[in-house]
Amino acid sequence: MISDESDRFNPRDPKPADAGKPSKSVKRREARQLATQALYQWHMAKQSLNEIEAQFRVDNDFTDVDGAYFREILHGVPQFKTEIDTALTPCLDLAIEELDPVELAVLRLSTWELLKRVDVPYRVVINEGIELAKVFGSTDGHKFVNGVLDKLAPRLREAEVKAFKR
Repeated sequence: MISDESDRFNPRDPKPADAGKPSKSVKRREARQLATQALYQWHMAKQSLNEIEAQFRVDNDFTDVDGAYFREILHGVPQFKTEIDTALTPCLDLAIEELDPVELAVLRLSTWELLKRVDVPYRVVINEGIELAKVFGSTDGHKFVNGVLDKLAPRLREAEVKAFKR
């Protein structure tokens, strides 16, 4: 068997400082996943946000999680719940109260990102919402979330959506 030189270990090649560490996008995805679960708990159990946050930080490994983003989502969604629900309502075929609580948590998180985190591209928000619904939602929940967010994004990020579609 002939060995390829590129496969050999070279001690003079420094290992990048961030090798093996998750990227910012991975840490954000983990933060969104935990925040979805925490928002579901907030919606269902009506616990205080500080209690939920403390519980999640004890019960979960935050090594690969953007903890600041988790906190921002967890406290931001309830703070802007009325604005979020008002933005969501025209894009829904059901009343907010009739939505599956998991899909509601995903939609509120995604709507909050569209409204308050304009640094996150709308396509990323939609994709992350779909992925959250695939992980936590009902069998076809991701299709529902996709449809709602596809209607919502042009309403909240009109210029960004138009610029992308050119």
